Amino acid sequence: MIKMSQRRHIKSGYKFGLRVPSTVKEALEIDEMNKNTLWYDAIMKEMTNFRVAFDIRCKHQKAPPGYKWIPLLCLIFDIKMDFTRKARLVAGGHMTDPPSDIMTYSSAVSRESVRIAFLIAALNNFEIQSAEIGNAYLNASTNEKVYTTAGPEFGADEGKTDIIVRALYGLKSSGAAWHSHFAHTLRDLHFTSTYADPDVWFRPTTKRSGDPYY
Repeated sequence: MIKMSQRRHIKSGYKFGLRVPSTVKEALEIDEMNKNTLWYDAIMKEMTNFRVAFDIRCKHQKAPPGYKWIPLLCLIFDIKMDFTRKARLVAGGHMTDPPSDIMTYSSAVSRESVRIAFLIAALNNFEIQSAEIGNAYLNASTNEKVYTTAGPEFGADEGKTDIIVRALYGLKSSGAAWHSHFAHTLRDLHFTSTYADPDVWFRPTTKRSGDPYY
């Protein structure tokens, strides 16, 4: 059902029977027509969260030497399963060459590893907890030397030079940057990566000497 709804979304511009905009202007027009601010709120939430990804310079200030200009592919709009409106700011990383000195590959935990972990938890009566990291990539810095020009979604900062300093969605190395940052955080919390699957982490349940976590 989800795959069918996604195909309909691509073909017709609708999802779950609701119109999905392709531009900021269209999103605001839909809000005005429906007499609500659902898309506007989604845009403002995204832009507020993404401010940390940019070092905003003066309007006529040039980027540092060695930096390449890339476009921001505006905002990608979607509707979640609970009908929450979602806007995602994406960088035009397709305009850059793959960096030779920066890792771009990022692994992910396998389905089999997740199923085995659930099985172990069930057999040992473990409590299962889950968490979501909002805008995860933005927690990691980027080593790519790129900048962009702020568009209308930046409000009063439109037209200014923006140095991209965080692992923005769309950049070639963002997945690897986030993976490395998250792995470093887990090591600081005394987690250890498993041999069978490097994306499955564990730590002892008994308190060790000098270890504040247990």
